[in-house]
Amino acid sequence: MAIIEKDNSLFDREEKRNQRNAVLAGFLGWTLDAFDFFILTFVLATVAKDFNKSIPEIALTLTASLAMRPVGAIIFGLMADRYGRKRPLIINIIFYSIIEILSGFAPGYTTFLILRLLYGIGMGGEWGVGASLVMESVSVKRRGLLSGVLQEGYAFGFLLAAVAYYTVFPHFGWRAMFFIGGLPALLTLFIRSKVKETAAWKAAKATNWKEYGRAVAKHWKLFLYLVLLMSMMNLISHGTQDLYPTFLQQQRHFSPHRTAVITMISMAGAIIGGLVFGHLSDLWGRKKMMALAVMLAVIIIPLWMYNGGSIVIALGAFAMQFMVQGAWGIIPAHINELSPGPLRGFFPGFAYQMGVLIASSIAYLEALLAQYVNYATSMEILAGSVLVLGAIVILAGPEAKGIHFDT
Repeated sequence: MAIIEKDNSLFDREEKRNQRNAVLAGFLGWTLDAFDFFILTFVLATVAKDFNKSIPEIALTLTASLAMRPVGAIIFGLMADRYGRKRPLIINIIFYSIIEILSGFAPGYTTFLILRLLYGIGMGGEWGVGASLVMESVSVKRRGLLSGVLQEGYAFGFLLAAVAYYTVFPHFGWRAMFFIGGLPALLTLFIRSKVKETAAWKAAKATNWKEYGRAVAKHWKLFLYLVLLMSMMNLISHGTQDLYPTFLQQQRHFSPHRTAVITMISMAGAIIGGLVFGHLSDLWGRKKMMALAVMLAVIIIPLWMYNGGSIVIALGAFAMQFMVQGAWGIIPAHINELSPGPLRGFFPGFAYQMGVLIASSIAYLEALLAQYVNYATSMEILAGSVLVLGAIVILAGPEAKGIHFDT
Protein backbone atom coordinates (compact mmCIF):
# COMPACT_ATOMS: atom_id res chain seq x y z
CA MET A 1 0.00 0.00 0.00
CA ALA A 2 2.84 2.39 0.90
CA ILE A 3 4.51 1.68 -2.44
CA ILE A 4 1.27 2.45 -4.33
CA GLU A 5 0.77 5.69 -2.42
CA LYS A 6 4.39 6.68 -3.13
CA ASP A 7 3.94 5.94 -6.84
CA ASN A 8 0.74 7.99 -6.93
CA SER A 9 2.49 10.87 -5.17
CA LEU A 10 5.32 10.78 -7.71
CA PHE A 11 2.80 10.70 -10.54
CA ASP A 12 0.91 13.69 -9.11
CA ARG A 13 4.11 15.71 -8.77
CA GLU A 14 5.16 14.83 -12.28
CA GLU A 15 1.73 15.76 -13.62
CA LYS A 16 1.77 19.12 -11.83
CA ARG A 17 5.27 19.81 -13.13
CA ASN A 18 4.16 19.09 -16.68
CA GLN A 19 1.13 21.36 -16.26
CA ARG A 20 3.39 24.21 -15.12
CA ASN A 21 5.78 23.60 -18.00
CA ALA A 22 2.94 23.53 -20.53
CA VAL A 23 1.49 26.80 -19.21
CA LEU A 24 4.95 28.41 -19.24
CA ALA A 25 5.62 27.22 -22.78
CA GLY A 26 2.26 28.48 -24.05
CA PHE A 27 2.57 31.77 -22.19
CA LEU A 28 6.10 32.50 -23.41
CA GLY A 29 5.30 31.45 -26.98
CA TRP A 30 2.36 33.86 -27.14
CA THR A 31 4.29 36.57 -25.26
CA LEU A 32 7.21 36.55 -27.67
CA ASP A 33 4.93 36.25 -30.70
CA ALA A 34 2.99 39.34 -29.55
CA PHE A 35 6.25 41.15 -28.78
CA ASP A 36 7.37 40.60 -32.36
CA PHE A 37 4.06 41.91 -33.71
CA PHE A 38 3.70 44.99 -31.50
CA ILE A 39 7.23 46.26 -32.08
CA LEU A 40 5.97 47.73 -35.34
CA THR A 41 3.07 49.58 -33.70
CA PHE A 42 5.56 51.77 -31.83
CA VAL A 43 7.69 52.67 -34.84
CA LEU A 44 5.11 53.17 -37.60
CA ALA A 45 6.04 56.82 -38.10
CA THR A 46 9.78 56.15 -38.03
CA VAL A 47 9.60 53.27 -40.51
CA ALA A 48 7.34 55.37 -42.75
CA LYS A 49 9.92 58.15 -42.79
CA ASP A 50 12.77 55.70 -43.43
CA PHE A 51 10.98 54.10 -46.39
CA ASN A 52 9.53 57.41 -47.62
CA LYS A 53 5.96 56.14 -47.16
CA SER A 54 2.84 57.41 -45.35
CA ILE A 55 1.78 56.10 -41.93
CA PRO A 56 -1.33 54.38 -43.43
CA GLU A 57 0.96 52.56 -45.90
CA ILE A 58 3.08 51.19 -43.06
CA ALA A 59 -0.07 50.45 -41.06
CA LEU A 60 -1.05 48.31 -44.05
CA THR A 61 1.86 45.98 -43.18
CA LEU A 62 0.14 45.37 -39.84
CA THR A 63 -2.95 44.44 -41.80
CA ALA A 64 -0.82 42.16 -43.99
CA SER A 65 0.42 40.23 -40.95
CA LEU A 66 -3.07 39.90 -39.53
CA ALA A 67 -4.52 38.83 -42.89
CA MET A 68 -2.03 35.95 -43.25
CA ARG A 69 -2.67 34.51 -39.83
CA PRO A 70 -5.43 32.11 -41.05
CA VAL A 71 -2.87 30.49 -43.37
CA GLY A 72 -0.65 29.74 -40.39
CA ALA A 73 -3.62 28.46 -38.40
CA ILE A 74 -4.47 25.99 -41.17
CA ILE A 75 -0.92 24.72 -41.64
CA PHE A 76 0.09 24.38 -38.01
CA GLY A 77 -3.40 23.50 -36.76
CA LEU A 78 -3.68 20.51 -39.08
CA MET A 79 -0.17 19.45 -38.08
CA ALA A 80 -1.13 19.70 -34.40
CA ASP A 81 -4.21 17.50 -34.76
CA ARG A 82 -2.37 14.94 -36.84
CA TYR A 83 1.11 14.84 -35.27
CA GLY A 84 0.64 16.25 -31.77
CA ARG A 85 1.02 19.70 -30.20
CA LYS A 86 4.76 19.84 -29.44
CA ARG A 87 6.51 19.51 -32.81
CA PRO A 88 4.33 22.00 -34.72
CA LEU A 89 4.79 24.52 -31.90
CA ILE A 90 8.58 24.19 -32.08
CA ILE A 91 8.63 24.57 -35.87
CA ASN A 92 6.30 27.55 -35.66
CA ILE A 93 8.41 29.48 -33.13
CA ILE A 94 11.61 28.96 -35.11
CA PHE A 95 9.87 30.16 -38.29
CA TYR A 96 8.47 33.42 -36.92
CA SER A 97 11.74 34.20 -35.10
CA ILE A 98 13.73 33.98 -38.34
CA ILE A 99 11.23 36.18 -40.22
CA GLU A 100 11.36 38.77 -37.45
CA ILE A 101 15.15 39.07 -37.70
CA LEU A 102 14.97 39.36 -41.49
CA SER A 103 12.42 42.20 -41.10
CA GLY A 104 15.12 44.21 -39.38
CA PHE A 105 17.31 43.85 -42.48
CA ALA A 106 14.59 44.90 -44.97
CA PRO A 107 16.13 47.38 -47.47
CA GLY A 108 12.81 48.87 -48.58
CA TYR A 109 9.03 48.87 -48.29
CA THR A 110 8.29 46.00 -50.69
CA THR A 111 10.66 43.58 -48.95
CA PHE A 112 9.35 44.68 -45.55
CA LEU A 113 5.74 44.09 -46.65
CA ILE A 114 6.56 40.58 -47.93
CA LEU A 115 8.34 39.70 -44.69
CA ARG A 116 5.40 40.94 -42.62
CA LEU A 117 3.11 38.77 -44.73
CA LEU A 118 5.31 35.75 -43.94
CA TYR A 119 5.49 36.71 -40.30
CA GLY A 120 1.69 36.60 -40.18
CA ILE A 121 1.82 32.89 -41.07
CA GLY A 122 3.97 32.21 -38.01
CA MET A 123 1.87 34.38 -35.74
CA GLY A 124 -1.30 32.66 -36.95
CA GLY A 125 0.00 29.21 -36.15
CA GLU A 126 1.25 29.83 -32.63
CA TRP A 127 -1.94 30.63 -30.73
CA GLY A 128 -4.08 27.64 -31.72
CA VAL A 129 -1.37 25.06 -31.09
CA GLY A 130 -0.17 26.68 -27.87
CA ALA A 131 -3.70 27.14 -26.52
CA SER A 132 -4.70 23.53 -27.18
CA LEU A 133 -1.48 22.33 -25.52
CA VAL A 134 -2.13 24.40 -22.39
CA MET A 135 -5.89 23.88 -22.06
CA GLU A 136 -5.53 20.11 -22.53
CA SER A 137 -2.75 19.94 -19.94
CA VAL A 138 -4.26 21.89 -17.01
CA SER A 139 -6.96 20.91 -14.51
CA VAL A 140 -10.60 21.69 -15.23
CA LYS A 141 -11.02 23.65 -11.97
CA ARG A 142 -8.36 26.22 -12.86
CA ARG A 143 -8.92 26.33 -16.60
CA GLY A 144 -10.39 29.84 -16.62
CA LEU A 145 -7.64 31.34 -14.47
CA LEU A 146 -4.89 29.68 -16.51
CA SER A 147 -6.69 30.73 -19.68
CA GLY A 148 -6.17 34.28 -18.44
CA VAL A 149 -2.50 33.56 -17.76
CA LEU A 150 -2.04 32.18 -21.27
CA GLN A 151 -3.91 34.91 -23.10
CA GLU A 152 -2.22 37.72 -21.22
CA GLY A 153 1.04 36.57 -22.67
CA TYR A 154 -0.25 38.74 -25.52
CA ALA A 155 -0.46 41.78 -23.24
CA PHE A 156 2.89 40.95 -21.65
CA GLY A 157 4.42 40.82 -25.13
CA PHE A 158 2.96 44.27 -25.83
CA LEU A 159 4.44 45.48 -22.53
CA LEU A 160 7.86 44.08 -23.46
CA ALA A 161 7.62 45.82 -26.83
CA ALA A 162 6.99 49.07 -24.94
CA VAL A 163 10.05 48.39 -22.78
CA ALA A 164 12.14 47.80 -25.91
CA TYR A 165 10.81 51.02 -27.42
CA TYR A 166 11.74 52.86 -24.21
CA THR A 167 15.24 51.40 -23.88
CA VAL A 168 16.45 50.18 -27.29
CA PHE A 169 14.83 52.45 -29.86
CA PRO A 170 16.25 55.83 -28.69
CA HIS A 171 19.81 54.44 -28.90
CA PHE A 172 19.79 51.87 -31.70
CA GLY A 173 16.75 52.62 -33.89
CA TRP A 174 13.87 50.53 -35.13
CA ARG A 175 15.86 47.79 -36.84
CA ALA A 176 17.51 46.69 -33.58
CA MET A 177 14.07 46.08 -32.09
CA PHE A 178 13.36 43.49 -34.79
CA PHE A 179 16.70 41.79 -34.18
CA ILE A 180 15.69 41.24 -30.55
CA GLY A 181 12.62 39.49 -31.95
CA GLY A 182 14.77 36.49 -32.85
CA LEU A 183 15.17 35.46 -29.21
CA PRO A 184 11.97 33.33 -29.09
CA ALA A 185 13.82 30.58 -30.98
CA LEU A 186 15.54 29.68 -27.71
CA LEU A 187 12.15 28.75 -26.23
CA THR A 188 12.02 25.67 -28.45
CA LEU A 189 14.77 24.03 -26.37
CA PHE A 190 12.56 24.26 -23.27
CA ILE A 191 9.49 22.91 -25.08
CA ARG A 192 11.40 19.96 -26.50
CA SER A 193 12.93 18.91 -23.18
CA LYS A 194 10.27 19.83 -20.59
CA VAL A 195 6.79 19.56 -22.11
CA LYS A 196 4.90 16.30 -22.70
CA GLU A 197 2.40 15.56 -25.42
CA THR A 198 -1.19 15.80 -24.13
CA ALA A 199 -3.27 12.76 -23.23
CA ALA A 200 -6.35 14.45 -24.71
CA TRP A 201 -4.75 14.58 -28.17
CA LYS A 202 -3.75 10.92 -27.97
CA ALA A 203 -7.27 9.92 -26.94
CA ALA A 204 -9.20 12.00 -29.48
CA LYS A 205 -7.03 12.15 -32.60
CA ALA A 206 -8.60 11.13 -35.90
CA THR A 207 -7.21 7.97 -37.47
CA ASN A 208 -7.07 9.38 -41.03
CA TRP A 209 -7.68 12.57 -43.01
CA LYS A 210 -11.05 11.34 -44.36
CA GLU A 211 -12.38 10.87 -40.84
CA TYR A 212 -10.94 14.24 -39.91
CA GLY A 213 -12.67 15.94 -42.84
CA ARG A 214 -16.05 14.45 -41.87
CA ALA A 215 -15.60 15.80 -38.33
CA VAL A 216 -14.90 19.29 -39.67
CA ALA A 217 -17.98 19.23 -41.93
CA LYS A 218 -20.20 17.97 -39.12
CA HIS A 219 -19.49 21.04 -36.97
CA TRP A 220 -19.67 23.79 -39.60
CA LYS A 221 -22.36 25.81 -37.75
CA LEU A 222 -20.27 25.94 -34.59
CA PHE A 223 -17.26 26.96 -36.66
CA LEU A 224 -19.15 29.89 -38.23
CA TYR A 225 -20.19 31.10 -34.79
CA LEU A 226 -16.61 30.90 -33.52
CA VAL A 227 -15.44 32.92 -36.54
CA LEU A 228 -18.06 35.59 -35.81
CA LEU A 229 -17.10 35.65 -32.12
CA MET A 230 -13.40 35.93 -32.87
CA SER A 231 -14.03 38.61 -35.50
CA MET A 232 -15.67 40.77 -32.87
CA MET A 233 -13.01 40.03 -30.27
CA ASN A 234 -10.21 40.94 -32.68
CA LEU A 235 -11.97 44.11 -33.77
CA ILE A 236 -12.20 45.04 -30.08
CA SER A 237 -8.59 44.18 -29.33
CA HIS A 238 -6.89 45.70 -32.36
CA GLY A 239 -9.32 48.60 -32.43
CA THR A 240 -8.22 49.68 -28.95
CA GLN A 241 -4.51 48.79 -29.17
CA ASP A 242 -2.79 49.03 -32.53
CA LEU A 243 -3.17 52.77 -33.17
CA TYR A 244 -3.01 53.83 -29.53
CA PRO A 245 0.76 54.53 -29.51
CA THR A 246 0.33 56.49 -32.75
CA PHE A 247 -2.51 58.49 -31.14
CA LEU A 248 -0.21 59.36 -28.24
CA GLN A 249 2.63 60.37 -30.57
CA GLN A 250 0.77 62.16 -33.35
CA GLN A 251 -2.20 63.78 -31.57
CA ARG A 252 -0.92 64.20 -28.02
CA HIS A 253 2.69 64.77 -29.19
CA PHE A 254 4.10 62.56 -26.46
CA SER A 255 7.78 61.59 -26.52
CA PRO A 256 8.86 57.97 -27.12
CA HIS A 257 9.49 57.59 -23.37
CA ARG A 258 6.08 58.88 -22.31
CA THR A 259 4.35 56.83 -25.01
CA ALA A 260 6.15 53.71 -23.82
CA VAL A 261 5.33 54.33 -20.14
CA ILE A 262 1.60 54.84 -20.79
CA THR A 263 1.51 51.73 -22.98
CA MET A 264 3.24 49.72 -20.26
CA ILE A 265 0.66 50.94 -17.75
CA SER A 266 -2.15 49.91 -20.10
CA MET A 267 -0.64 46.44 -20.52
CA ALA A 268 -0.32 46.07 -16.75
CA GLY A 269 -4.08 46.66 -16.68
CA ALA A 270 -4.52 44.08 -19.44
CA ILE A 271 -2.59 41.41 -17.56
CA ILE A 272 -4.46 42.00 -14.30
CA GLY A 273 -7.82 42.12 -16.11
CA GLY A 274 -7.16 38.84 -17.90
CA LEU A 275 -6.35 37.08 -14.65
CA VAL A 276 -9.29 38.58 -12.74
CA PHE A 277 -11.95 37.85 -15.36
CA GLY A 278 -10.42 34.47 -16.19
CA HIS A 279 -10.78 33.46 -12.54
CA LEU A 280 -14.29 34.90 -12.31
CA SER A 281 -15.31 32.88 -15.36
CA ASP A 282 -14.46 29.70 -13.43
CA LEU A 283 -16.98 30.81 -10.81
CA TRP A 284 -19.77 32.49 -12.79
CA GLY A 285 -19.44 31.34 -16.39
CA ARG A 286 -17.54 32.31 -19.55
CA LYS A 287 -20.21 34.30 -21.43
CA LYS A 288 -21.42 36.41 -18.52
CA MET A 289 -17.94 37.57 -17.55
CA MET A 290 -16.88 38.28 -21.14
CA ALA A 291 -20.00 40.35 -21.84
CA LEU A 292 -19.61 42.23 -18.55
CA ALA A 293 -16.01 43.16 -19.34
CA VAL A 294 -16.89 44.36 -22.85
CA MET A 295 -19.80 46.53 -21.70
CA LEU A 296 -17.71 48.11 -18.95
CA ALA A 297 -15.15 48.97 -21.66
CA VAL A 298 -17.86 50.97 -23.47
CA ILE A 299 -18.43 53.05 -20.34
CA ILE A 300 -14.69 53.73 -20.06
CA ILE A 301 -14.30 55.22 -23.59
CA PRO A 302 -14.61 58.90 -22.49
CA LEU A 303 -11.84 58.41 -19.91
CA TRP A 304 -9.71 56.41 -22.38
CA MET A 305 -9.62 59.27 -24.91
CA TYR A 306 -9.84 62.10 -22.37
CA ASN A 307 -8.06 65.29 -23.40
CA GLY A 308 -6.30 65.68 -20.08
CA GLY A 309 -2.89 65.20 -18.51
CA SER A 310 -0.68 62.13 -18.57
CA ILE A 311 -2.04 60.72 -15.30
CA VAL A 312 -5.65 60.76 -16.51
CA ILE A 313 -4.68 59.28 -19.88
CA ALA A 314 -2.68 56.53 -18.17
CA LEU A 315 -5.66 55.73 -15.91
CA GLY A 316 -7.98 55.51 -18.93
CA ALA A 317 -5.51 53.30 -20.82
CA PHE A 318 -5.17 50.99 -17.80
CA ALA A 319 -8.94 50.71 -17.34
CA MET A 320 -9.67 50.11 -21.04
CA GLN A 321 -7.18 47.27 -21.38
CA PHE A 322 -8.24 45.82 -18.02
CA MET A 323 -11.68 45.31 -19.54
CA VAL A 324 -10.71 44.42 -23.11
CA GLN A 325 -8.13 41.86 -22.08
CA GLY A 326 -10.36 40.79 -19.21
CA ALA A 327 -12.77 39.50 -21.85
CA TRP A 328 -9.90 38.10 -23.89
CA GLY A 329 -8.47 36.24 -20.92
CA ILE A 330 -11.47 33.90 -21.04
CA ILE A 331 -11.17 33.13 -24.76
CA PRO A 332 -8.64 30.24 -24.70
CA ALA A 333 -10.77 28.27 -22.23
CA HIS A 334 -14.08 29.25 -23.86
CA ILE A 335 -13.37 28.33 -27.47
CA ASN A 336 -11.29 25.24 -26.64
CA GLU A 337 -14.18 23.98 -24.51
CA LEU A 338 -16.55 24.57 -27.42
CA SER A 339 -14.27 22.79 -29.96
CA PRO A 340 -14.60 19.04 -30.73
CA GLY A 341 -11.74 16.93 -29.34
CA PRO A 342 -10.30 15.58 -32.62
CA LEU A 343 -10.25 19.13 -34.05
CA ARG A 344 -8.91 21.06 -31.07
CA GLY A 345 -5.55 21.88 -32.63
CA PHE A 346 -7.15 23.26 -35.81
CA PHE A 347 -10.68 24.39 -34.92
CA PRO A 348 -10.16 27.14 -32.32
CA GLY A 349 -6.95 28.42 -33.91
CA PHE A 350 -8.38 28.65 -37.42
CA ALA A 351 -11.59 30.28 -36.19
CA TYR A 352 -9.48 32.74 -34.21
CA GLN A 353 -7.34 33.63 -37.21
CA MET A 354 -10.29 33.90 -39.58
CA GLY A 355 -11.61 36.42 -37.10
CA VAL A 356 -8.25 38.17 -37.31
CA LEU A 357 -8.53 38.27 -41.11
CA ILE A 358 -11.99 39.83 -40.95
CA ALA A 359 -10.78 42.36 -38.37
CA SER A 360 -7.39 42.97 -39.97
CA SER A 361 -8.25 46.32 -41.56
CA ILE A 362 -9.29 48.03 -38.30
CA ALA A 363 -5.92 49.78 -37.72
CA TYR A 364 -5.79 50.89 -41.36
CA LEU A 365 -9.37 52.22 -41.22
CA GLU A 366 -8.68 54.06 -38.00
CA ALA A 367 -5.58 55.64 -39.53
CA LEU A 368 -7.53 56.69 -42.64
CA LEU A 369 -10.47 58.12 -40.68
CA ALA A 370 -8.04 60.00 -38.42
CA GLN A 371 -6.89 62.00 -41.45
CA TYR A 372 -10.39 63.51 -41.67
CA VAL A 373 -11.20 63.87 -37.97
CA ASN A 374 -8.46 62.95 -35.46
CA TYR A 375 -7.13 59.79 -33.84
CA ALA A 376 -9.29 60.15 -30.72
CA THR A 377 -12.55 60.58 -32.61
CA SER A 378 -11.69 57.82 -35.08
CA MET A 379 -10.92 55.31 -32.32
CA GLU A 380 -13.95 56.33 -30.23
CA ILE A 381 -16.33 55.73 -33.16
CA LEU A 382 -14.91 52.43 -34.38
CA ALA A 383 -13.93 50.90 -31.04
CA GLY A 384 -17.23 51.90 -29.41
CA SER A 385 -19.24 50.28 -32.20
CA VAL A 386 -17.44 46.95 -32.09
CA LEU A 387 -17.60 46.77 -28.29
CA VAL A 388 -21.40 46.99 -28.32
CA LEU A 389 -21.74 44.47 -31.17
CA GLY A 390 -19.24 42.19 -29.46
CA ALA A 391 -21.33 41.97 -26.29
CA ILE A 392 -24.37 40.92 -28.35
CA VAL A 393 -22.42 38.19 -30.18
CA ILE A 394 -20.94 36.84 -26.93
CA LEU A 395 -24.32 36.51 -25.23
CA ALA A 396 -25.94 34.94 -28.31
CA GLY A 397 -23.56 31.96 -28.42
CA PRO A 398 -23.20 28.62 -26.60
CA GLU A 399 -21.04 27.74 -23.59
CA ALA A 400 -19.40 24.48 -22.45
CA LYS A 401 -17.73 25.55 -19.21
CA GLY A 402 -15.96 22.71 -17.37
CA ILE A 403 -16.16 20.07 -20.10
CA HIS A 404 -13.57 17.27 -19.74
CA PHE A 405 -11.18 17.02 -22.70
CA ASP A 406 -9.94 13.47 -22.24
CA THR A 407 -13.27 11.63 -22.11
